[in-house]
Amino acid sequence: MTVVLGPDDAIDPRWAMAGSMAEVSDLVRAGRTVVVTLPEDPTEAVAAAAVFAWAGARVFRAAPETARDVRLAVEMTESLAGRRPPALTRRGLA
Repeated sequence: MTVVLGPDDAIDPRWAMAGSMAEVSDLVRAGRTVVVTLPEDPTEAVAAAAVFAWAGARVFRAAPETARDVRLAVEMTESLAGRRPPALTRRGLA
């Protein structure tokens, strides 16, 4: 399950904060729930969310105006990584 929080929402004290890919990977391997604070720029936030989701982060802090786009990017990344079924499947016919 992916959680997207606003900047002022409370953080569970059991979650670990991470600021780099190496930290995320290490904390995920240790079994911790990782919260990532995303940048304010919408393009950077979506890109960072996709990368950190690929590394295994599950909780993201995003600005309210980018929360929807961040959620879509994370869900797409989870589907590509095989951890979530795709929202829509189509069979290509040649």
